[in-house]
Amino acid sequence: MFDRRGSGLSDPVLRAPTLEEQMDDVVAVMDTAGSERATVFAQLEGGAMAALFAATHPERTEALVLYEAMPRMSWAPDYDWSPRPEEREAMLRDGGLATWGDGSRLLRLAPQSAENYRLRRWFAKLERLAASPGTAARLMRMNEQVDVRALLPSIQVPTLVLHRAQDTFIDIRHSRYLAEHIPGARYVELPGSEAFSFGPETRQLLDEVEEFLTGARHVAESERILATVMFSDIVDSTRRAAELGDRDWRQLLEALEGLVGTELDRFRGRAIKTMGDGFLATFDGPARAIRCAVAIRAAAAECGLEVRCGLHTGEVEVMGADVGGIAVHIGARVGALAGPGEVLVSGTVRDLVVGSGISFEDRGERELKGVPGLWRLWAAAT
Repeated sequence: MFDRRGSGLSDPVLRAPTLEEQMDDVVAVMDTAGSERATVFAQLEGGAMAALFAATHPERTEALVLYEAMPRMSWAPDYDWSPRPEEREAMLRDGGLATWGDGSRLLRLAPQSAENYRLRRWFAKLERLAASPGTAARLMRMNEQVDVRALLPSIQVPTLVLHRAQDTFIDIRHSRYLAEHIPGARYVELPGSEAFSFGPETRQLLDEVEEFLTGARHVAESERILATVMFSDIVDSTRRAAELGDRDWRQLLEALEGLVGTELDRFRGRAIKTMGDGFLATFDGPARAIRCAVAIRAAAAECGLEVRCGLHTGEVEVMGADVGGIAVHIGARVGALAGPGEVLVSGTVRDLVVGSGISFEDRGERELKGVPGLWRLWAAAT
């Protein structure tokens, strides 16, 4: 991986580098790294330069992988699914430079990942560190003029073209065009809506690339660890959302997400995923998990919201960025039984925090849907 000319840690540029200059930069990086042949992976607007490189330097290209790539980004009579110049200018003005550095572009590029407040904050920082608004504008306007369609039949290296079937931001016809005009290209439509190659849908993408390059998919052994899982959600969220309206409700959720992220960092929690107005997190210690839940309850109150939390400690199966197993199901069931403003824990959690100074109120034995037996539950009184 490397920063292309004008972005990241590379020197600033007064004009956008041409495709030929960008291609020469790839050769220079490969030479410096001692790489004679490489698989070239490119996404979005980077696909045009990668296609040019593969066609020009087949001796340096082991294979080509294009993800959500575009051979042409502007309208033409025979390429009418790209936006017209005036439409691109409006998109650049209103959805590009005007919001550069605030992370809001992630909402269009990766709507599922954008639900994660900390990821949006990271993406905003990424934009600011990657390029100035002026440099970004020069690159975007240069990309409007790019058209590599004529060279696609010249690509003779093994090529994989990938696109998300439900992506509404990058038109899928770009990828279909690439696959139809690159000789022997393999085309795969992946489930999902993420235009970026990172996030909750990454595993499927990596599986396809691995199989294409090696002929087989690696079957990862699941990792099982002891963890405390915490489920939390906002009480009466539907009514509050209706009262506030979509915009104010989204702003309130973002404020809460920021506070939750701060508390998770403070108590060494790991955010697993958001689920509408709730989320799942794991902890390496049950006492920290309880104290974090109490802190999140207080943070929600600052926002005028009330949350409920459910916690359970058990062996969980780590599956990439996600977790699974019976302990997760139990945690979800405990969370569903928690009352407004309550931090409800299983007896397992209570037994493990003896001596921590945390007190509890007995909530009696309860049935947990889909889980055998009766479970005694306790409400943290801190």
